[in-house]
Amino acid sequence: MTRHSRTSPAASERSLHEAYDTALLDLDGVVYAGGEAIAHAVESLAVARADGMHLAYVTNNALRTPDAVAEHLSELGIPTEAGEVITSAQAVARLIAEQVQPGSKVLVIGGEGLRVALRERGLVPVESADEEGLAAVVQGYGGPDLAWGRFAEASYAINRGVPWYASNTDLTIPGVRGIAPGNGAAVEVVRIATGAEPQVAGKPLPPMHRETVLRTGAERPLVVGDRLDTDIEGAFNGEVDSLLVLTGVTDAEQLVRAEPRHRPTYVDRDLRGLLTGQPEVEPAGEGFRCGGWTAVALDGGVLELRGDGGDPVDGLRALCAAAWTEAGDGVCTLDAAKALAKLGL
Repeated sequence: MTRHSRTSPAASERSLHEAYDTALLDLDGVVYAGGEAIAHAVESLAVARADGMHLAYVTNNALRTPDAVAEHLSELGIPTEAGEVITSAQAVARLIAEQVQPGSKVLVIGGEGLRVALRERGLVPVESADEEGLAAVVQGYGGPDLAWGRFAEASYAINRGVPWYASNTDLTIPGVRGIAPGNGAAVEVVRIATGAEPQVAGKPLPPMHRETVLRTGAERPLVVGDRLDTDIEGAFNGEVDSLLVLTGVTDAEQLVRAEPRHRPTYVDRDLRGLLTGQPEVEPAGEGFRCGGWTAVALDGGVLELRGDGGDPVDGLRALCAAAWTEAGDGVCTLDAAKALAKLGL
């Protein structure tokens, strides 16, 4: 089965941390949320590392520097070096450096992570659209307190014809209190004011995958994320396997309705899934069985889930198989509400 025709979550007899040499881990919604470690993340990553898996942290959040991210992870109990952190700021800085002259001035709309990444590539971050010789505008997540006037500053430069780059276009970002607007929402503000389109570096686009491969040297990578439209699609575009964890923005219904490029190789509740194998999803009569659950697509346009015990994630895997098979290369339109309610996910 190719990634372009995935109709079921895959099985793995070996634990994932033994089957893959490097975990390319998203941060927000996977390792932590709102700065606090997600349940089971610290312990799971410690075991994976102790057993020989290389851990790399790949984030679309361009606000903080790799040093700051590594320090934060270490404080949470996950010993991390700055070189193990790959950010969309680094990816977009490389993208800009390949298209402008060394030493060029770049207007920064965002945080310190962008400024450090630009300097690493020999570029000069500036704050005003009126800088003489401005070569580019780069926009990245600047935190909840980024002043509205910064979007105006970007618009002034872009409307004068200065090329525009964005670290990423994630519309939302998870936090302790819930889901908040992400850099993609801020990019939309500038797009409305300019009518322009930025060059984007972050997941799921190729510049981020290239940056990750260059910095990690991974040979058998496993992308681990919580977002279908960045982490999982990025793995799809890079033709590598992926694990979706249900600790961030993606819920069970979104997974069931995923189009082909958003269908992960594996799915699990949280990062404990790195330390286990993945159960087989088998054809069973008219449907698909995983663990104690069987999912069937009925003629009336309804997904039905049979069984009343076992791991609810097994039931979700079975539902995905039934839904993705029914949808083929499209999006499942079957009513899955009752089936999902039965799982309580």
